[in-house]
Amino acid sequence: MMFDLPDSKTLYDALVARDASYDGRAYVGVSSTGIFCRLTCPARKPKYENCQFFATPGACIEAGFRACKRCHPLNAAAGNDPLVRRLLEALEARPSYRWREEDLVAMGADPSTIRRAFKRQFGMTFLEMARQRRLREGFTTLSAGQPVISAQLEAGFESPSAFRAAFARLVGIAPGQFRKDAQLLADWIETPLGAMVAVACQHKLHLLEFADRKALPREVAKLQKRQPGGIGFGRPEVVDQAAEELGAYFAGRAARFDTPLAYHGTAFEAEVWRALREIPVGQTRSYGALAQSLGRPGSSRAVARANGANQIAVMIPCHRVLGADGALTGYGGGLWRKQRLIEIERDLSAVTG
Repeated sequence: MMFDLPDSKTLYDALVARDASYDGRAYVGVSSTGIFCRLTCPARKPKYENCQFFATPGACIEAGFRACKRCHPLNAAAGNDPLVRRLLEALEARPSYRWREEDLVAMGADPSTIRRAFKRQFGMTFLEMARQRRLREGFTTLSAGQPVISAQLEAGFESPSAFRAAFARLVGIAPGQFRKDAQLLADWIETPLGAMVAVACQHKLHLLEFADRKALPREVAKLQKRQPGGIGFGRPEVVDQAAEELGAYFAGRAARFDTPLAYHGTAFEAEVWRALREIPVGQTRSYGALAQSLGRPGSSRAVARANGANQIAVMIPCHRVLGADGALTGYGGGLWRKQRLIEIERDLSAVTG
């Protein structure tokens, strides 16, 4: 369904017109408020540059947006399923509660039925929805400079060790290991394909990954080990530049990335990453063709490994590499994202020439 959405300008026009034909098909996340809405929401309309459009409520939540309390997009997506509505109301009443399958059973629900219903209607399970909400609140609290205990309570964890463990699984290091005097600073960048974690110093971007990538914890931990001063929370100007360029990219306005990048890899990996950036927008290459362009025709497997070691998604476009038969191959951010990025760039190449 995500691939069938029209362009952002069409969706914005539908938002301004409160076009009911998009109800249940598209949602808008407003970066200035952190809220996501139905396109028919009666609230005052945001500026176009503050809007990101999504195909499902789950995608909105994964990108860090909270449901609007005026148009109730989650309730609308729940349809006529009374049990789904009941669970959404329960989550709204207890947003910091640690929901378990046992709680669903106690409410008279079959966990597998609920799992399928939420996955179908929201793009994520009920338990995933609850966990995303809790952990994101904790990250936001830490980013604001609040102590770990405040983040723990905000995220609804009774146990400090449980919060540290959950947070470490999300980003690779425990919250107490983030340092106030660190040279590398971590923050979130919202995108239409989900939230991204950015780590940068005052001069260069060192890491940019989708927050749900399984390899993210390992990459952050490796970066922290490499950097003697550790990692802290913050948003250098480099991250602001990256966020602005990504915003233009996803809005279909520009495909140029001038954010200075730090390459943490071998000389060969850095060579592959530079070659990736030279692939024209809207085009793709096979691993073999990329190896050939580097003058290393027998190194397609090594090129594939270097591609997978890339820690700066989108800006170093490893998504532009396909299998020899043209099929989508492994992508850390998920094959659905790889497909969407390729589609975005085909549209961009038509616009930018």
